Parts: sequence; structure tokens; C-alpha cells
Amino acid sequence: MPQQLKSLLVVFAVFIGGLVAARHFLLPPTFGERGHYRAAAVVTIERLPVRYAGREACGVCHDEIASVHRNARHQTVACEVCHGPAVAHTESPTENKLPAPRERGYCPLCHGYDPSRPTGFPQIDPVAHNPLKPCITCHNPHQPEPPHVPGECSACHGEIARTKALSHHALLDCTQCHKTPLQHKIKPREVRPEKPLTREFCGGCHAQNARAPKNVPRINLETHGGRYVCWQCHYPHLPEAR
Repeated sequence: MPQQLKSLLVVFAVFIGGLVAARHFLLPPTFGERGHYRAAAVVTIERLPVRYAGREACGVCHDEIASVHRNARHQTVACEVCHGPAVAHTESPTENKLPAPRERGYCPLCHGYDPSRPTGFPQIDPVAHNPLKPCITCHNPHQPEPPHVPGECSACHGEIARTKALSHHALLDCTQCHKTPLQHKIKPREVRPEKPLTREFCGGCHAQNARAPKNVPRINLETHGGRYVCWQCHYPHLPEAR
């Protein structure tokens, strides 16, 4: 057997021996009894004091607010997400008051612009949107409907708006390509805008015989791109040629 192979086997033997020793001497005694974790951790966690009461407990005293919150856009946000752990408050309401965030910086933790958030999630630019005013000046946190429907698509579609502003389509209104029912601004996830489904739609500006300014790129609809719809190859908000 070559000397190099012998040395390699020795290294493997030491490594495996170290793993066996570590498992025997270093792992907690209850590790592996109920799976790949320390079984005694369950008992340790059970002994921790309960800090959260749950929204049902909040509704016992705050039934009017709970009724509003149950049917509002924040219905999936538990009371204690904003007000903190409430067990002590439920046991002694007068001695243990819960905080109610009123400073401007709290709501942007969720609603400040972040391109990683889902499309249609309400987002604002905290610097430009009603600067310095606390959010609760205009919005009821338990039923945070906007005082009026957004006037611009960018209120919810910030990432698309920023991309489109740098594209050749910057001067096109969103509604020129998207049929957007009024209810979309009120219930954006239930009522969706429509987007073009045919090649002829983009051809209205980009076909060879289209009535559009001379500097608009033209293509032959019969031969260009085969059977594919235009936006399958070109991102319409930044439609650079590939």
C-alpha cells in the first residue's frame, strides 16, 4: 500500500474517532431521544414564563377594537406585534400598561419601501410621504385604510415605478397598457389589473405600419419573435432589446 494512502487512512481514522468521542462526551445526555435535538429542551421551554396572551384575550376587554381589527387589512397582524407581550397587562391592566407606538419610525418597519416585499404590498418613501407626521395622523392602525385611494400606481408598485422611470417607456401612463378597475386601488389583491395578452397590442406602437413617433423601434409582427407574446422576451417596464 502506498505511503500516501496509509497517511490518508490514518487521518480518516483520527477524524472518525474524534466524531465518536465528541458524540459520547460532548453531546447532551438527552440528545436524539425524540429526534435530532436535545429532548430536555422541551421541558426547559415549558418552564419559561408565558408572556404573550393572544388576541382572544385582548378582545375580552377591547371588543370594539377587536371587531374592527378582525375585518381590516391588519387582521393577520396580532395585537402584540405592535403592543408587546400582554400577559402581565391582562393580569393587572392598571399596573401594567401596554405601549402604543405613535412615533413615525414604527410603521415604516413594514411599510417603508423595500423591493423584496410582495408586489402590491402598500409601501411608502418615509422621507417624502407626509414628512415628520406620525402615521396615525391619517391612518387608524386597527383599520389602516388610506384616507383616499392612491393617485399613482407607484404608491404600491414602487420598484416597477423606479425601473420604468429609467426606461424608454418612462412617459407612458401605466393605464395605457393595463386596464385597471377602480376596485384595484381599494382591494388590490382581490381585483387585479389586466395586462396585454396579444402581440398586436405592442404592435400598436412597434409594428412597421403603426402610427407612432419616428424614433419608436419598429418590427415585422409576422416574422419577429415567432408565436411568442412580446413581454415573454422583453420586460415591458424596461424594454431594452436583447
